[in-house]
Amino acid sequence: MTTPWGELALTRFPEDPRERLRAWDASDAYLLRHLAAREAPLTGTVVIVGDRWGALATALAEHGPTQITDSFLAQEATRANLARAGVQPGTVRLLTTQDAPPERIDVLLVRVPKSLALLEDQLSRLAPALHADSVVVGTGMVKEIHTSTLRLFERIVGPTRTSPAEQKARLIFCTPDPSLSRPENPWPYRYALPDGIGPVSGRTVVNHAGVFCADRLDIGTRFFLGHLPETRGARRVVDLGCGNGVVGTAVALADPQAEVLFVDESFQAVASAEATYRANGVPGHAEFRVGDGLAGVASDSVDIVLNNPPFHSHQATTDTTAWRMFSGARRVLRPGGELWVVGNRHLGYHVKLRRLFGNSEVVASDPKFVVLRAVKRG
Repeated sequence: MTTPWGELALTRFPEDPRERLRAWDASDAYLLRHLAAREAPLTGTVVIVGDRWGALATALAEHGPTQITDSFLAQEATRANLARAGVQPGTVRLLTTQDAPPERIDVLLVRVPKSLALLEDQLSRLAPALHADSVVVGTGMVKEIHTSTLRLFERIVGPTRTSPAEQKARLIFCTPDPSLSRPENPWPYRYALPDGIGPVSGRTVVNHAGVFCADRLDIGTRFFLGHLPETRGARRVVDLGCGNGVVGTAVALADPQAEVLFVDESFQAVASAEATYRANGVPGHAEFRVGDGLAGVASDSVDIVLNNPPFHSHQATTDTTAWRMFSGARRVLRPGGELWVVGNRHLGYHVKLRRLFGNSEVVASDPKFVVLRAVKRG
């Protein structure tokens, strides 16, 4: 990546020489050009929110910024990119969206997230730390910045305007108004599940901002809940890419003897899953882990993996995450263990499962979704 201060070698995490997607985009570059052209230097506490792979934190490391992210993968990418750039450990403070933010923010740089809810939550949490002289600049691709995006900045932070577009990217300039009467942060959001979906019927869901389908049960999960495997006798079950934890909670309610591991790379998701599990007083044992898929889970240690894999990485459509999830599942499953997957029919997950496991069975299907089962042989 070419920056006003020189070239940076940046990668996504985990590193893959076959990866065709870059670790930055035009909106990162636009923001850095703007900051370099400012007459006044960046001073005080600099906070970077939503830095997708650490491009901004690495380029601005000399200012000792604080990075706040919801993504474990983004945080690991930032660590690797900082090390590659020769930045000393501790120079950049790495926080998650579940950590307490700095008490005072002099410069706030916001990489606009895909989720409007996550932006609302982040601005609500950070606005009290801003003051009248704080510099607030957002950045994103034109297709990511909508009228609703600007209204959020206006409603929570203060008067807002945008820049002309450059290379399909745009900047957002916001002037903090300390006298602004801010609305109460609505996140996390709680709602009751509908009836007719098995053990979790009528149960409470707790969703932190940014989790997929935060205000309702998505139709793919609903279909999956109607076709979950019988887990009696299974010692360890993994809800992989757990989101708000509804699937794993359903397993725990149906089989209190099962040990359920909830895993996601989103700090917001794992916090949601744990809150959902606790809100329903579920018996049995559960573990909640933020991480890179099943990395760190022992091989041949799991009986069943349940998975609704994402097929987007921010705005890009990709099957890389699903492939890594399936590969990880095969590694951690015991011989005879099963991977159950729900997905859109057109994604063709059965082809990948047959390549990995040597088998794939359709458990259920409708015009939109399919539930597949693959068994680890030997």
